[in-house]
Amino acid sequence: MINIIEIKARSAVQDQIRKILQSRNAEFKGIDHQIDTYFKVFNGRLKLREGKLENYLVQYRRNDQSGPKLSEVLLCTIDPESNLKAILTAACGVLTIVDKKREIYFIDNVKFHIDVVEELGTFIEIEAIDEDGSKGQALLHQQCQHYLDLFQIEKNDLIAVSYSDLLLEKQRIGKVG
Repeated sequence: MINIIEIKARSAVQDQIRKILQSRNAEFKGIDHQIDTYFKVFNGRLKLREGKLENYLVQYRRNDQSGPKLSEVLLCTIDPESNLKAILTAACGVLTIVDKKREIYFIDNVKFHIDVVEELGTFIEIEAIDEDGSKGQALLHQQCQHYLDLFQIEKNDLIAVSYSDLLLEKQRIGKVG
């Protein structure tokens, strides 16, 4: 189990955040076109991430709240050529699909995503990651808050839920209207 303290926020200042990351010598991992397929499950969230840089099956639990929040993550690297998506689709059913272009950066154990999400817009994600339990939640919170302040992210830009939840809500409202 990997513990992550994370935030997600709407962002109209992607260039400014990119410049700050570059000025801090963030390690640029690349730009990935990712398709996240969310499956219908009873506990937490289950998604299959398909990209050129990242290919994972991810099960995670986290409370929906704006601001830094704890995610408990189980992660499995997958072979993009496998039939796992077909198996999960048949067994669980698809909840929704998130299509995004993601720039990935790292500074030490903190991962940054500059995202453009189809149908939703532009976002920044900050993930302070503790892979082995050696950092502790207090440090992860502190790291996350540091970058929130550095990027000057406003409280009203923080997102409490996942992209999948935002898409599902948009689809629900679209069907009602």
